[in-house]
Amino acid sequence: MSKRPWPFVLGGLLVALLLAGVVSNYASSHPDGLDSSLLKGCTVNAEDEITGGSCPAQRAKDHELADSPLADYGVRGVGNGFLSTGLSGVIGVLLTFALGGGLFWLARRRGTATAGTPTAPAGGTATGPADGSSEPAGDRDARAAGAR
Repeated sequence: MSKRPWPFVLGGLLVALLLAGVVSNYASSHPDGLDSSLLKGCTVNAEDEITGGSCPAQRAKDHELADSPLADYGVRGVGNGFLSTGLSGVIGVLLTFALGGGLFWLARRRGTATAGTPTAPAGGTATGPADGSSEPAGDRDARAAGAR
């Protein structure tokens, strides 16, 4: 793997921004499976308002965050629907990228040991052979005794 993942990360971010900002506007406007299953038993008009019958959707309430700036896949205060949906997608991608990047930054390794270099455990003494070989000491001693 390359030691410089930035081109890959930035390319992925660019693709996510393009999908969220442009392609999301062409998503289906029809209700998803959960919405349609909640409407079973009710009759709805062309604006998807319940006009009769009995179904679980009649007991639905507004979400606690329905007044938030990014509610309903749009940005509150932006009149253009295409721009509002795209902008909310871009903001969501950037917030997610910032949060994920921050978590990865916190969890990253703090220093890397080079190959062949003994590392010191929490006790403070280095592990591995003193001569820097990768061979266990017992095998090295047995081989040395047999060679004499």
